[in-house]
Amino acid sequence: MGKIVLKSVRKSFGDVDVIPSVDLTIDNGDFVVFVGPSGCGKSTLLRLIAGLEDTTSGIIEIDGKDATSLPPAKRGLAMVFQSYALYPHMTVRKNIMFPLKMAGMEIGEATKRADEAAKVLNLTNYMERKPGQLSGGQRQRVAIGRAIVREPAAFLFDEPLSNLDAALRVNMRQEITELHQQLKTTMIYVTHDQVEAMTMADKIVVLNAGRIEQVGSPMVLYEHPANTFVAGFIGSPKMNLITGAEASKLGATTIGIRPEHLDVVSEGGWTGVVGLSEHLGSDTFLKVSTDAVGTINVRAGGEVQLRHGDKIRLAPQPSKIHRFGADGKAMA
Repeated sequence: MGKIVLKSVRKSFGDVDVIPSVDLTIDNGDFVVFVGPSGCGKSTLLRLIAGLEDTTSGIIEIDGKDATSLPPAKRGLAMVFQSYALYPHMTVRKNIMFPLKMAGMEIGEATKRADEAAKVLNLTNYMERKPGQLSGGQRQRVAIGRAIVREPAAFLFDEPLSNLDAALRVNMRQEITELHQQLKTTMIYVTHDQVEAMTMADKIVVLNAGRIEQVGSPMVLYEHPANTFVAGFIGSPKMNLITGAEASKLGATTIGIRPEHLDVVSEGGWTGVVGLSEHLGSDTFLKVSTDAVGTINVRAGGEVQLRHGDKIRLAPQPSKIHRFGADGKAMA
């Protein structure tokens, strides 16, 4: 249950190809995150899988069956949106039970499923409350509970945490990850936040203008980006991408160096001047202007006491330099 395969799936609006053509396999039990900048097609791709958008061409298979023309209700999937879409006049229990009631399930079984979902989501003590009496995180959990009771083949999350404040986002991120460990059900999660992608996913799908740039585990994408787009998108602070003479020395059009792979040295390296300096306790983030390679980001230890205007020498760790060709693709 829960294997989803996309074969040459394409979506156009008029003459505009939003999804030019996508081939992708999501295995049963995977936690897959679609990530990319705004407008890259990640939500559209999710809606195609859900059946909320019609494909222009191609095939969508769910558990080995062609689901391309099936309506959303027949696909066995449950979607959790950015908006909680809870009924304000209903209790938590009734909100969770609502899809089962609509499906005609017997009240006793529906109540049992709702109580089981509430236990998984730590909502048992809130079952008689109404949405207006809950926090944002609790309301999102109710929306997830409404999806759980359907026992779907896969869960589809469309930027579910974007309405929450920073602390709640971190908590809910952990709760959804733990939920996946408990349920072992396929989950597809859409976000523009690459930190969410790195911390939650078994597999990340990086999208750009409707095309898949790379698919892999978070660390594969981090350590072996397929091209300059992935290199610049995955990682925070972002990778430094350098062109010109320094790249040519290494036989590349562009070289990439992550901020944590630049060492402060006493001699040699690139000479620069510290601009922005952010001391965050365990880490210090620097923005350094150099004559050799322009302005670069540096991630140093918290003990580094550098300030605006300080002169500094930086040397990249040779084994951590990424090389990219004229086509933007990683070189061997």
